[in-house]
Amino acid sequence: MAKPLYRLQRFLRRTQLFLLFLGVAYIMAGSVLLLQRANLVVTQRGATSPPLSSLGQGYQPGSPLDDRTGTRWLMSRNLEIRHLRRRWFHSLMTEKDMSQVERSTPRRNVPQKGSYMGCFLDNSKERALRGSVSTDFRKMTSTMCQDTCSASGYQFAGLEYGSECYCGNHITSLRVRDEECNLDCKGEKGSPCGGVGRLSVFTVEDVLPGQRRYRNVRYRGCFREPENSSSTSLVHVLQPNLTSQSCIEACMNKEFPLAMLRSSDCFCGYATTDFTLHEPAEEEHCSQSNTTEASLPSTLQRFYQVYQTPVQDSRCTERKFLPEKSSSLVALSSFPGAGNTWVRHLIELATGYYTGSYYFDGTLYNRGFKGEKDYWKSGRTICVKTHESGRREIEMYDSVILLIRSPYRSLMAEFNRKCAGHLGYASDQHWKTKEWPEFVGSYASWWASHVLDWLRFGRRVLVVHFEELQTALVPQLRSITSFLNTTVTEDKLLCAESNQDGHFKRSGVRQPTFDPFTPDMRGLIDGLIHAVDQALRDSNHTGLPLEYLPR
Repeated sequence: MAKPLYRLQRFLRRTQLFLLFLGVAYIMAGSVLLLQRANLVVTQRGATSPPLSSLGQGYQPGSPLDDRTGTRWLMSRNLEIRHLRRRWFHSLMTEKDMSQVERSTPRRNVPQKGSYMGCFLDNSKERALRGSVSTDFRKMTSTMCQDTCSASGYQFAGLEYGSECYCGNHITSLRVRDEECNLDCKGEKGSPCGGVGRLSVFTVEDVLPGQRRYRNVRYRGCFREPENSSSTSLVHVLQPNLTSQSCIEACMNKEFPLAMLRSSDCFCGYATTDFTLHEPAEEEHCSQSNTTEASLPSTLQRFYQVYQTPVQDSRCTERKFLPEKSSSLVALSSFPGAGNTWVRHLIELATGYYTGSYYFDGTLYNRGFKGEKDYWKSGRTICVKTHESGRREIEMYDSVILLIRSPYRSLMAEFNRKCAGHLGYASDQHWKTKEWPEFVGSYASWWASHVLDWLRFGRRVLVVHFEELQTALVPQLRSITSFLNTTVTEDKLLCAESNQDGHFKRSGVRQPTFDPFTPDMRGLIDGLIHAVDQALRDSNHTGLPLEYLPR
């Protein structure tokens, strides 16, 4: 009996040792596997880290992607904005982690609309193409760039950094090896979109002269020739069988934003301090001067019919961050829908510096507002967009440009944005839903409280009315740049006026087929208008424009 019991005890001891050995082996194998996977992730991340020379294009030390400030960057008192930031943050990290895979993907042949000219040198001081500039950090394709340049009257389209589109009629730099344009387009893998300091250049589709159709060609009016015509730097273009169309095309080919006709003569140029286009003459002067010139008195031979071509004025297209950190934090504050994005665009054109934002809008960043991704307290942007109006938020700023727009137009603009995005319009069905009266009920009072709070708690306030900026852009923009303590030339201001539309202007003026404001809504809004008007006057500011006030 003792012998079998002894054998059973010995078997159990061996079994315990065997199970212990299996457990240790399992743990060690799992540890080795985890270490291998961790090493693989570290290796991939190290391989996908951008070179120091390209940090300015996507990641900046101390920016929201920096580990030291990432947590603070994701914090927001507004839940909707916090979710937007997190989604954008993770999308950026996904792009970064996938960049190595993208670079290793063999490039496939993607059909192009125009002909590929090659890879050319490019830098901010000596652009290979000196026409218009557009940006899309998410969806840029060679076709999109070519369509943009074609519609603006350019012959060449160039892409750089995978997201930037440049247009022009003359290539002014040297060609390099095609391998140096090694970045794919953000929206079209396998298609060359330049590189770092390298431009992939395409010709746009050929269209016979006279058959081209351009966007944004507009008639500016009839203007008297300046007394010192040489100072305006007008270029005389000889055109047989001159028409307005042929003159416009000739000036576009020479990359001028203005085309001017006087009888049988065509001139191209820019708006200057001697030729501002701010004082139009009667149309009859131009109609008379466009008859046989020899039969007219000399006083009638000096009027131009002026057209704005789609060509972008190149005197104010370059933008950058402030060279030194600013010690003063300036807010560009407005109620949503009041035109904040448009004013940011004008400020960037006039000053040459990026504007920042208290929020993070991926759509704006993708379309070229690079300051959108910069931490709003970095001091590298000339001013910071905000819609906040609490006392604590207001007192964080040293001064503010307070942008005010008619509440009727602001409410409609913001409702359009909520229903159809930055460039879309709400449908009649949207206006007829219960969401619209609820929107007016809550947002109308916010329009008033936003202005009242900034007047009460703002330290240094410049009030700008959206409607006055529309009708007198140059003097209003001069006042804004002076408030920002920035020296700006008159040519820069005139250039900003020439390029004022930007990429975020809704096409046309599409209104609902009925009046969306009920009598009750108008009663509420009109009372708020009177309160804000009185508060402005009590604070020694100019009251609201007359068109705001109820009649």
